[in-house]
Amino acid sequence: MFPGATAERSDANFVIVGAPLDISTSFQPGARFGPDRIRKFAETFDDYDRRTDQFFSDLAVHDAGDLHAWSDAAEYVRFLSGELGDAVADGAVPITLGGEHTVTAAGVRAVDPDVFVCLDAHLDLRSEYDGNEWSHACVTRRVLDTADEAIILGARTGSPEEWERAAEADVTVVAPEDVSDWTPEFDADSSVYLSVDIDGADPGFAPGTGTMEPFGLTPREMRDVVRAVAPATDGFDVVEVNDRDDGQAASLGGKLLKEFVYERATDQ
Repeated sequence: MFPGATAERSDANFVIVGAPLDISTSFQPGARFGPDRIRKFAETFDDYDRRTDQFFSDLAVHDAGDLHAWSDAAEYVRFLSGELGDAVADGAVPITLGGEHTVTAAGVRAVDPDVFVCLDAHLDLRSEYDGNEWSHACVTRRVLDTADEAIILGARTGSPEEWERAAEADVTVVAPEDVSDWTPEFDADSSVYLSVDIDGADPGFAPGTGTMEPFGLTPREMRDVVRAVAPATDGFDVVEVNDRDDGQAASLGGKLLKEFVYERATDQ
């Protein structure tokens, strides 16, 4: 259980679901261990947040545990989206702990947002990767089957095909050096889904991820984005954390989850 996520499911304002899918990672696997590592390395965090004057354990967060993954990514995404959709139907905000980035497609399906905002080192706009359209390298392309717009913050690499797709009107890419100056400008009635791929961080801060990419974001820059976007957000995830470091990536992921809940709860 994520520390402080003690609410009963029927009373929850936030529902955490672990999604340990780990079948298409193209370099260092281990994302299947992400949900449990995020929970483990969040154990040292205080329950109280002085900035918002809130206790995490008072914010009606429920941890539903992990939804066992299998080898068919498209089918798993469909099943996971149903689980997350149940939370949405009950008026709660779904929070997914990955697992590879492919699981984000399930959260987006459940929320059906207008805008998809993602912290990510990679564009993930490939139509397919190694013949697989459900690769983690294609997730933002899949998300755009549902969301009207994608904003990718911190992207610093991609194929020619991806940069061509990113130049279209429904995609905005904000380079790492410009993220600190970025301000969200959503319509008042827009629904937003926020995804944190932990590799958006510079690997010096979060080496425990599948595909490290230098020249990335600092933890404070990522925190500030989460705080800025949270009030408009109807679904959230942290993905691509693996077990190949001493807990840095998991610790950052868990802290960003708490920052999201604190900020989102103040808007309820």
